[in-house]
Parts: sequence; C-alpha cells; structure tokens
Amino acid sequence: MPLIYAVGDIHGSLDKLKSLIDACRRHAGGRAMTLVFLGDYIDRGPQSAGVVRLLIGLESELQARIIALMGNHEAMALAVLDGLMPLGSWLLNGAAPTLQSYGVDDVAALPRRHLDWMRALPLTYDDGRRFFVHAGVNPVRPLDAQDEQDLLWIREPFLDDTRDYGRLIVHGHTPLVTAAPDLRRNRLNLDTGAVFGGPLTAAAFDDTQTEPLAFLQAT
Repeated sequence: MPLIYAVGDIHGSLDKLKSLIDACRRHAGGRAMTLVFLGDYIDRGPQSAGVVRLLIGLESELQARIIALMGNHEAMALAVLDGLMPLGSWLLNGAAPTLQSYGVDDVAALPRRHLDWMRALPLTYDDGRRFFVHAGVNPVRPLDAQDEQDLLWIREPFLDDTRDYGRLIVHGHTPLVTAAPDLRRNRLNLDTGAVFGGPLTAAAFDDTQTEPLAFLQAT
C-alpha cells in the first residue's frame, strides 16, 4: 500500500531535511511512497540553495512521487523578481540568508532553473482524504474556490475554525512552539519550527484512514 509523507516548513534546514527523508525511506520499508512538501523551502535558515537543489534532484529521481507546494516565502521571492514587492519587504522576512546561500545579492541572480522551479510550484494537493496546502484555507470558501492569498498566508480565522471541510487540511506556515505537530479534528499543522531550533516533522498517511499513521521528526 503506497504511503504519503507530508513535510512541514523547511526554511533552509538542509541537514534536517536530509535526515527526515532518510527516516521516511526507512519507515516506508521498501513500499512505494510519495513526498508532499508544504512550502517555505527558503529564507531564515542558512542552506536555502541546498534545500532547493535537493528537492529538484528528488523530483528528477522520483518524478510524480514528489509534490512540492508553493509557500509564501517562495511567493515573496518571485514577487520581488517580478517587481511586485520591494526587496526590503522580503529582507524583513528572512531573505538575507537565502541570498547568502546562493552567493548573490539580487534575486534575479539566482539560478534560472531554481526560479523556474519556484514559479511552477502548485498551491494545493488533494488526495481525496487530505487537502495539502501551505498556510490553510478560508473557512467560508469551498476548497475548489480558494484565494491564492489565503492559501499562502492565512492564519485566522482558519486556525480557530472547527468546521468539517470534507478533507483533513494538512498545512504549515504557523510555527508551533511545542516541537510537536498540532492534530485537530479538521486540520493538521506540521510546522514545528525547524529553523527556530525545533524538529522538522513529517506525517505518514495511507489509504486506510484519514488521520496520520505516524509522525517522524529530524532534530
């Protein structure tokens, strides 16, 4: 039975990402697996370039079994590139380590393949039981009519809403200070603050139940 592993916000934490992918492979034990990354690969942490490089390599290796979603930090980098956001706003959100990891001082100097990869990232992934997204959803909109801004940035009223969405919403974006994922009846937050000293977390799923089978972490 194939497994799905959803991975929370990475933010340049390359060593934790490598350890977590290894842990997912061990947990899968040779079974087919799909990796779903919930966005925010860059900024704040020291190894953003390495994280993007690793994910692009994984896509080449595993192809359709890698699903990397857009995070608000990738969206900010592209907005600066497109002249839709001032560089200063991105820098206030942790861009300096990203530029340093690439050895450049301008987002336009990032490798074209990396920028094209970011631009092609989808906003959501729906496996029929779970709805994977970076930040969350607007509770008053159907899942198929969500706004990009909400998918990338929302916190409230989503975080406190208790309604049933017909899917478990699997998301990141809002760092948890407990170092443990936050599983609720209608949503699961996997951002355990890897870049702030917490672990990087993955949730394992299969088709037998909606809720996670297990959580894996890399510290």
